[in-house]
Amino acid sequence: MQETRQNKISRLLQKELAEIFQAQTRQMHGVLISVTRVRISPDLSICSAYLSIFPSEQGEQLLQNITANEKSIRYELGRRVRNQLRIIPELRFFIDDSLDYIDRIDELLKK
Repeated sequence: MQETRQNKISRLLQKELAEIFQAQTRQMHGVLISVTRVRISPDLSICSAYLSIFPSEQGEQLLQNITANEKSIRYELGRRVRNQLRIIPELRFFIDDSLDYIDRIDELLKK
């Protein structure tokens, strides 16, 4: 039962975070941030969001910027989901490097 609730909340947070990042990166031409995966703790207090950033060269810089603005992102998220969630989870952001890993494996297999 709890796992189903966690999955529903994870999907909701992924959708809302994606819309927040889409609105924020609209001014930055050539930058795309995708929320690839969201994990939420069993007590629904911590949300780990995995971001795919294009171009990947700017990934660390953008992740530092996102982490610095974590409170404003959480506030915006709270405004969007205040009717669905009682407590807005603490946000943690990580770079999802699975695409880079897949490219590296493909490159090694071609050799």
